[in-house]
Amino acid sequence: MMVQNLQNYIGTRMALRRQKLLQAASCLVCLVVAQRSSFGLAGTEFSGGRVTGPILDSLEIGSLLFVLALILTFVRPRIAAALAIGASLLCLPLYLFFTAPGVSRRIFGGEYSVPLQANFVWDRSAIAGVLAVAVAIYICIWNLRTVKRQTE
Repeated sequence: MMVQNLQNYIGTRMALRRQKLLQAASCLVCLVVAQRSSFGLAGTEFSGGRVTGPILDSLEIGSLLFVLALILTFVRPRIAAALAIGASLLCLPLYLFFTAPGVSRRIFGGEYSVPLQANFVWDRSAIAGVLAVAVAIYICIWNLRTVKRQTE
């Protein structure tokens, strides 16, 4: 009986460690993708736009939240998961702006200095960002649902 309890405890701890590592890895991937997406945009007309400036600012705030979530993952995994979900939602508008510029222009309105070329664009870095954010949100929701049960 005692051996079985010990095995269950060890199995639970290893599963919790694996979940923390997956969450930390997803935060790190999202952080790298966000930094690559914003590289070259700071100091340009994009960063000073009425619509595009706040989108870039939200990506930078999301990047900082990913760093905080990465640090907190091993101490407070549920708080880190909530921060990572918030960071993901802050980074998503920039990725969608580059992937679906026509839809973004209809949603946000405003005047743009560059004419619309296409409604949807295959931008690899933006699509990588959308995928990274989707995976991070999935992992964080999974952790929010299961970490509480394992630590009780």
